Amino acid sequence: MIALKRLWKNDYFKTVVAMVLIVAIVLGSFFGLKIGLNVTYGPVVVVESGSMCVPYGYDDCVGWTSLDHPFARTLHTGDVIIIQGVNPKDLKTNYPNSDIIVFYDPNDPKGVPVIHRIIGAETVNGITYYRTKGDGNGNNNPYPETPTSGLDPWDFNNPPGIPQDLVIGKVVMRIPWFGWLSLVMQKSNWGLPVIVALIILLVVVEFVIPIIREQGKKTAQQNKIQPQSQMYL
Repeated sequence: MIALKRLWKNDYFKTVVAMVLIVAIVLGSFFGLKIGLNVTYGPVVVVESGSMCVPYGYDDCVGWTSLDHPFARTLHTGDVIIIQGVNPKDLKTNYPNSDIIVFYDPNDPKGVPVIHRIIGAETVNGITYYRTKGDGNGNNNPYPETPTSGLDPWDFNNPPGIPQDLVIGKVVMRIPWFGWLSLVMQKSNWGLPVIVALIILLVVVEFVIPIIREQGKKTAQQNKIQPQSQMYL
């Protein structure tokens, strides 16, 4: 018990405990969101393409534009989105006021999930299939009642669309811009080295420099005491 009290008085030990608590809180929040939102994927995802932005195009889908605000109906590159698991039967299919869903490509079910809007649904043999489309794909006026261009390739399958078991969830929140750091790290060769360098810098600032200063103080005190002790010999 005494040893534990002494250890707790150590500033380095307190720093380590604080860092561990921060990591635990972050991981706990992440897994808590997964459980609360009932999803196995996500639930926090970064938008990597501009296929959901109207009009489609690099200049219109990144940075600050008239459409790039938290309540815009489209998604922009670099947006952070929150996914919520839903009963497929509860999804809104009345395009263009339909839900944006996250799902696995039926032509590549093990690939990266897709984020597109529902444009229609059809039930075949008790299974609901959702036809989808990126808001920015094809000719947009925007949002014609019945889109005829820019349709997703699985819309031409038989039966057409995404089977309900490949739907992960729907988008319930959009946070602009905050995903850009993640995208830069993924698409550049220097993202990981920068993070490693920052971690090393943190360790040096929090641990190495204080230890060096402490050793310097002890050496200075010893140098002051040593001449006095020699005077009494």
